[in-house]
Amino acid sequence: MATEELEALNPLKRCVVGCLPVLYWLPRYSIWDYGMPDLISGISVGIMHLPQGMAYALLASLPPVFGLYTSLYPALVYFFFGTSRHISIGTFAVLSIMVGSVTERLAPDRNFLVMLNGTNLTEVNITARDSYRVQVAAATTVLGGLIQVVLGLVKFGFVGTYLSEPLVRAYTTAAAAHAVVAVIAQLFGLSTTRFSGPLSLVYTLVEVCSKLPQTHLPTLVVSGVSMVFLIAAKEINSAISAKLPVPIPVELITIVAATVISSYTHLNDNYTISVVGEIPSGLAAPRLPDASLFEEVMGDAFALAIVGYAISISLGKTFALKHGYKVDSNQELVALGLSNAVGGFFQCYAVCSSMSRSLIQESTGGKTQMAGMASAVIVLVTVLKLGPLFQELPKAVLAAIVFVNLKGMFKQYYDIITLWRSSKVDLVVWLVTWVSTLLFNLDMGLGASITFAVLTVIFRTQLPKYSVLGHVPGTELYLDMETHREVPGITIFHSSATVYFANADLYLEALKGKVGLDISKMIIYKRRQEAKQRRRDKRAERRAKREAKRQVRHCQTYLKGSKDPDCATLGAVSELQDGDTTTLGSSSEDTLSRELDKVSMGSLGKWTWDIHSIILDLSTANFIDTVAIKTMRNIFHDFGEIDVTVYMAGCQMSVVEQLELGGFFSESITKGRLFATVHDAVLHCLGHQGTSTPSYDLAPKHILTE
Repeated sequence: MATEELEALNPLKRCVVGCLPVLYWLPRYSIWDYGMPDLISGISVGIMHLPQGMAYALLASLPPVFGLYTSLYPALVYFFFGTSRHISIGTFAVLSIMVGSVTERLAPDRNFLVMLNGTNLTEVNITARDSYRVQVAAATTVLGGLIQVVLGLVKFGFVGTYLSEPLVRAYTTAAAAHAVVAVIAQLFGLSTTRFSGPLSLVYTLVEVCSKLPQTHLPTLVVSGVSMVFLIAAKEINSAISAKLPVPIPVELITIVAATVISSYTHLNDNYTISVVGEIPSGLAAPRLPDASLFEEVMGDAFALAIVGYAISISLGKTFALKHGYKVDSNQELVALGLSNAVGGFFQCYAVCSSMSRSLIQESTGGKTQMAGMASAVIVLVTVLKLGPLFQELPKAVLAAIVFVNLKGMFKQYYDIITLWRSSKVDLVVWLVTWVSTLLFNLDMGLGASITFAVLTVIFRTQLPKYSVLGHVPGTELYLDMETHREVPGITIFHSSATVYFANADLYLEALKGKVGLDISKMIIYKRRQEAKQRRRDKRAERRAKREAKRQVRHCQTYLKGSKDPDCATLGAVSELQDGDTTTLGSSSEDTLSRELDKVSMGSLGKWTWDIHSIILDLSTANFIDTVAIKTMRNIFHDFGEIDVTVYMAGCQMSVVEQLELGGFFSESITKGRLFATVHDAVLHCLGHQGTSTPSYDLAPKHILTE
């Protein structure tokens, strides 16, 4: 939707169209321009939905038909509420394995064991187990959808930004490993227990390895042949894709061929190869989710909501940037939430966009959301009329489709090499996410990964780069002093991060280190010298009083012994000369003391007259808290104690407002200490000190005037 055109609508229409984007683009839809490309794209994507829907249902531990439902209803809902024109909503391997972890945890096989008639043997009641698992999946999906809707309505679409690209890619890579372990039993024809919780992947893998001697060879042959055919066909498809109008539906051909072969050779009866089984024709009636399950699946639903949205919005923005339109993050969150919530009432499980299907939809010429509607029609026809035809499809073929489709995610291990060269911090985030997702359950792994990623940001703001800036001759720029000259008498201090409670003390210590003055010792020394001067002044005052008394007594004695007034005058002059001699002696003593004081002060750091001004470059600060305000106030006060004036430059208006609210300004710290740029502050300092300023045309500009 064009932003300019939407803003031109009146407020009511803008609100309605914003909530229901189909009302904007559908009346403008051109059948001649978009009809045929959308139809071809929709058919291509719909053909992919069929095998992927049934295959990914295995990952969710659900009957295959529910994968077809999941490919139908959410796509119809997204048609009305979505803003991306190219993403394909439906089943996805990562979300399927996340749903599978919930269904297996709440509905394990051991809860549905029944006694065989007349024996002590037990077997799993598959019908009851699958029915309850569908309820669990539906409840989780509805709750996850409601969470997404609420987040979208409160404009929380930016939540996806907390999942960085390295984190998402590592998470999906680890989830792919979970998916492989989940289907590996199907590939080998083994019956295993699917564990849940921390270290579930390890336990499952150990059990699979222990049961490898029990491999069902006919199933392994079917799996091997299917995988070889899929890999070869996909490679050929990629090689000649540029010469084809639409990609070859390799997966559909595979399941059709496998179904035909299985039906005619009776693989299930003759070789006990597990097949899909009964697929009911028609659509299931909507059902209310079991609200009693909400409390047990709350954490899983939240993880599904966040991961699904992050994958969908990143893919949607990629296509939007490529084709020149805008995707509304908050509306996408609402659209995805409604797709999940409504789908949950029809026994669907959690959905998001699929990269493979979305790429097919875009590459085959899809222009609008109408392509998603066309793909939904293909799935609908299959569910209504063609579903029972796939009853003899071997499950090993579906497992092979899942395994081969995960190849793209396994290529993401190359990220380790790329991140090693570009960013070690992102590499650590990638590895921690991957390890935590492998060892913990998917929801716990996601929580641990996000926590670690946020901590890396906090640590990086605690340890920013501090530098002293120097002037670039002939410009108004101030860069790192390692390559540029320092402005005489002025220290320009710059931090690469904002100042807040976590790094305020570090900021102060770095400033002292860069300035080269030990403020604490200098203030103590100054106060000590002031105390010495006060004691010296008191001694001089007492000495002067004693001398005055002595002179008075001497004069009285002299006047009694001589009546000549000239003698009195001479005595007075003599005493005055003595007093002058005393004064000159005190002056010489004070001068020597001050010189010694300067030497002592210099031994503590730079000479006090080398620096008369400090400029704090706060251009990187986008906020400032009370702790940082207190630190800034201490900086101004402490350096003022040693006659060094501190200024601020480059403050954003929001930072200035926070300084005002925090009571930073006072009679001693006025708004005249703030400057719009570092250059303005430098000119003011040089002019204030009477230093000859360089020939700059720009006059100092205060941010605020009193």
